[in-house]
Amino acid sequence: MSQKVAVLGTGKIGEALLSGMIRAGWAPADLLVTARRPERAEELRTRYGVSPVTNTEAAKTADTLILTVKPQDMGTLLDELAPHVPADRLIISGAAGIPTSFFEARLPAGTPVVRVMTNTPALVDEAMSVISAGSHATEAHVAHAEEIFGAVGKTLRVPESQQDACTALSGSGPAYFFYLVEAMTDAGILLGLPRDKAHDLIVQSAIGAAVMLRDSGEHPVKLRENVTSPAGTTINAIRELEKHGVRAALIAALEAARDRSRELASGNKD
Repeated sequence: MSQKVAVLGTGKIGEALLSGMIRAGWAPADLLVTARRPERAEELRTRYGVSPVTNTEAAKTADTLILTVKPQDMGTLLDELAPHVPADRLIISGAAGIPTSFFEARLPAGTPVVRVMTNTPALVDEAMSVISAGSHATEAHVAHAEEIFGAVGKTLRVPESQQDACTALSGSGPAYFFYLVEAMTDAGILLGLPRDKAHDLIVQSAIGAAVMLRDSGEHPVKLRENVTSPAGTTINAIRELEKHGVRAALIAALEAARDRSRELASGNKD
C-alpha cells in the first residue's frame, strides 16, 4: 500500500472510495485528490488528511490514477492528462459506458487501463464493483484495482463485453430497489399505515431478504416458495404482479439500460 494513488474528480463515489481505502489501511500521505472547486479540495484535506493536487500533478506523481469524473467530462480530462502520463501509469476508469479503448487511444501507447463499474452502496461499504482489463492491463493491474475497490464492497471480474449488462443490472441496480421500496411504501399508506412505519417494515424486510439470498445458498425461487402458502396472501399478491407484467417490465427495463450504456459507449449522448 506504499504506492501513491490519486482520485481525480472526487465527488460522492470518489470520496466513498477514498474513505474506504483509508479504513482498509492506506496511508493518507499516499493518497492524492483533485477537485474542480478549491473549497472542495480543502474539505477533503481537512476531513481525511490527503493531499489536494492538480490533475497534472497527479498524472506526474501518482502510480495509479482513478478517474471518477462524469463520462461527458472524460475526454477533456484525458486531453489534460495525456502529455504528463508515463506509459506505465495504471489508469482506472469509473465512468459508465466508456470502453478501455477510449482511454488507450488518447493516452501514451501501452498505458494499462482497467474499467470499473461500481455503484452507490460504496457510500456504506456495500458496493458491487465489476472489473475488466484493457488490452495492456496485466494480472497485477487488475488485482490492484480489486484491492482498491474491495475497500468499499465486493468485486467481480468480467470480460469487458459484459460491462454494459453489468451496468444495467448492478450499476443502475440500487435505483430499481429504491423505486420498489417507494412503491411499496405508497401501498402501505394506502393500506392505512403511517409512512414511517411502512418504511421501516419494508426496509427491514429488504435487508432480511437480501441476507437470506446471500447466506442461505438457496435459489430465489425456493426462498419465495417458502413464503408462499397455498391460497394464502402471498400467492394472491404474486398473481397480481404476474397479471400486471412486472417480470416482463423488469426485463425490458434492464434491456433499455444496457442499450443506453452501449449508446454512451458509441458517443451518443442525446
